[in-house]
Amino acid sequence: MYKVLSKCPVCNEKLKIMKLKCSKCNTVIENEFSFSKFESLSKEQLEFVEVFLKCRGSIKDVEKELGISYPTVRGKLDDVIENLNLEKNDIDKSSEKKSLNDNNKILDMLEKGEITPEEAMNLLK
Repeated sequence: MYKVLSKCPVCNEKLKIMKLKCSKCNTVIENEFSFSKFESLSKEQLEFVEVFLKCRGSIKDVEKELGISYPTVRGKLDDVIENLNLEKNDIDKSSEKKSLNDNNKILDMLEKGEITPEEAMNLLK
């Protein structure tokens, strides 16, 4: 079986589901059906969501499971949230993004050994 296409391979617009068929009794239902939000996620994003859920939302556990850094986990999570159109309002987003960018820079510096864990803790406060 093939995965359902949710975007047109020609123009990249959203596709509509127009027909459903039962594989047992061959009943056919025709109408206009919609995809779930998750159909718009890439294979990589779906795999990330599965790991995230398996880890019950613990970013530390996701880091360990995937062998990636905190900023990378946050970036992947932000991509999924954006793709699913689950963004907060623009005012909250802009202040949160600035704070996240600052925190990510601090964590990157820590990861590269440019600052000590104590310095990172002080900067994150």
